[in-house]
Amino acid sequence: MPPRAAALRRLLPTHFHQPAARPAPRRPPPPPPPPLPDPYALLVHDPIDLLSSLWRRAFAHPLPSPFPNLSGYASRLDLWLLSYQRACAHATGTFPPRHAVPLPTLHCLLRLRAAALRRHPAFPWGASTHLLLRSPADLPSTVPISRRKLEARFAGSPPPFQDHVVQELLLLLLEPVFEPRFSPKSHAFRPGRGPHSAIRSVRSRFAAYLWFVSADLTTVVDGLSPETILSCAQKAISDRKVLSLLKSALNAPVRPGSVPPPEKDLDGLAKKRLKRKVLRKSRKKKVLNENEPKPDPYWLRLFFGFAPEQACHVPSYGHCGIISPLLANVCLNELDWWMEEKINEYFCPSKHDSIWKEAGDEGCHNPAWPEFVPSAGKEKTRKMDFLRFGSHVLIGIRGPREDAVEIRRQLMGFCERTFGLRPENSMVEIEHITRGIEFLDHVITRRVIYPTLRYTASGGNIVSEKGIGTLLSVTASLQRCIRHFRKLELVKGDRDPEPLPCSPMLYSGQAHTNSQMNKFLETMADWYRYADNRKKIVGFCAYVIRSSLAKLYAARYRLKSRAKVYKIASRDLSRPLRESARNDAPEYSDLLRMGLVDVIEGVQFARMSSIPSCDYTPFPRNWVPHHEHLIQEYIKLQDPKFFCELHKTIKRQEISSPQDDVSKMVWYYKVHGVYDDKRSLMRAKELRNGEVVNGDKQLLLDT
Repeated sequence: MPPRAAALRRLLPTHFHQPAARPAPRRPPPPPPPPLPDPYALLVHDPIDLLSSLWRRAFAHPLPSPFPNLSGYASRLDLWLLSYQRACAHATGTFPPRHAVPLPTLHCLLRLRAAALRRHPAFPWGASTHLLLRSPADLPSTVPISRRKLEARFAGSPPPFQDHVVQELLLLLLEPVFEPRFSPKSHAFRPGRGPHSAIRSVRSRFAAYLWFVSADLTTVVDGLSPETILSCAQKAISDRKVLSLLKSALNAPVRPGSVPPPEKDLDGLAKKRLKRKVLRKSRKKKVLNENEPKPDPYWLRLFFGFAPEQACHVPSYGHCGIISPLLANVCLNELDWWMEEKINEYFCPSKHDSIWKEAGDEGCHNPAWPEFVPSAGKEKTRKMDFLRFGSHVLIGIRGPREDAVEIRRQLMGFCERTFGLRPENSMVEIEHITRGIEFLDHVITRRVIYPTLRYTASGGNIVSEKGIGTLLSVTASLQRCIRHFRKLELVKGDRDPEPLPCSPMLYSGQAHTNSQMNKFLETMADWYRYADNRKKIVGFCAYVIRSSLAKLYAARYRLKSRAKVYKIASRDLSRPLRESARNDAPEYSDLLRMGLVDVIEGVQFARMSSIPSCDYTPFPRNWVPHHEHLIQEYIKLQDPKFFCELHKTIKRQEISSPQDDVSKMVWYYKVHGVYDDKRSLMRAKELRNGEVVNGDKQLLLDT
């Protein structure tokens, strides 16, 4: 700009050469949030009744089509309140009654429901601030802290309580939808199924298989992408709101501090230091807070230490939490039904086989049934079956090893095509039945038996011949049991284990200690219920526990050896030991009569005769859990067609008791000398076809 023009510009008033800036238009204040409805007016249904109707609808719904309208159940405040109660039971150890939940908490549940069911913006998983619902154990903090400490606290804080409530609701909604779609050969993370049902299935269905393919798909399950999980879930769910909530839980970033770190293998020195630290802490009495849950008792922690390797791993996806195992089953369900197709394709019965004639035939279904089928040659029966417990798959094959190799190759290829991940070669192994297959801390093997077959020949002579057969044997692994005891520091050594004193019970009384160990032994006896060597393995556990307690009592009461403890307290440690240390103390019987001491229970299973034997109860071929059986029966009774047929049958045919049937049989034997079963079958067929038979007494009086 020229200097003259600039000077003239300076002489002019300011408002001439620089127009005044217009004030920015003020934004209108955000509209106030709509008033919350009265929560007590929304709590009109029983949540158990709602869930029962959901289970019934899910089992009655045709399986190929996805289940519609889950958001109708998700909008019920009754289910949100039940989810809050379940989350409180996990966080505080107490289940709050329905009428004890205050009004502000119900308002928070309404806001949480609105945030979870809206699609935009997504639900704030893992939020640290601006929480919609707080745990009853969270106390308000009035002490100011620095920003640095606040960020560090947020980085290492666990997932918020409101996430657990939403996860509980998703579990209540999704579990009934997926359960009828799962294969009956999947036994992990499902209601009514578990390790016992898996072991009984092995005993019932795997009696004659020679080659086993044992696959560990843990790396595949842990590496599932959110897209793969959602694609598998969309086959059963069509509700967009629920799918959007599930998608946000899978894709939301997870803070590193909110995930517990994996356990590290410690060396000997680090273990000693950690043991001293834990021992120092155990000597101090810990006072629990008002809302803090009580820790598990010692016997339960001992039993949890015996968890099999296949049951220890629990998958985790994003912010899904407790629904992660369910989502893993949803994805692996594709593998289950693929294996069902392979089983039907592989089945090839032998012409000389009188046992297996159809693909679904399982023989006589005896849990320990000898197989008299051709064991070698071209006329061998080809048959296959499988079982899945979590991410571990067990496939039994009756055929050559080449077939097992081919099934292994197809299994790895299916995982790569469907899940985008290929399991490692070392995780999919082929083993022969004679070597023993370890599964759920049990060893699956076989024994060759030579039973005597007695039959009557054509001339009336009784002929006895020696046969040959294989008997399936499912035994508990003693080495695994010793390894668990050694990990819990109750024994040392492998081949000749030496019991160690039970130091965590050092400051407990004799009555309390014996009671804790009895509960542990009862649980162990139930865990090994279906093992052939149940007496042996439970007897070993009882020996370790009794010896460990004897060493503990010898140190506590200064008796120097286990022999002196057994001499005073007897073999089962049921007699009091304090009397021998203090001669001036009153007699134990007098104190017990006055109610000043507890009854000392003897340690169970001190003798082999008191240990229960293996449970050989036959496992039905089409076994389903009790709750599924009740649901199916209820659905059948609700069907009008079935009810009409039942009503017609009752009107046309009198209701007969078993005593009436027996009287009919006796009458036929008296009149004809033999029971005419064909006439009864013809009458039943006529009734089914709707034909009316004249004369209700014809069945009894026609001679």
